[in-house]
Amino acid sequence: MESQIIRPGHLTAHQTARQLGITLGGVRLLVHRGQLARSGGTVGQPWYSIEDVTALVIKRQTRNAA
Repeated sequence: MESQIIRPGHLTAHQTARQLGITLGGVRLLVHRGQLARSGGTVGQPWYSIEDVTALVIKRQTRNAA
């Protein structure tokens, strides 16, 4: 279940997964590998910085375009 109240400038795990085109498990793997850091929320409902997620989206787009 997604949190209804989120601090501005952050995305939930579900929103992050949608932006990156991956599953929630994929988001957890990115965190585990150090490619994405939690920036708030709780253990069960982490939040991620919009800037960090946007940077990952751009990185993936440029890698796929090459």
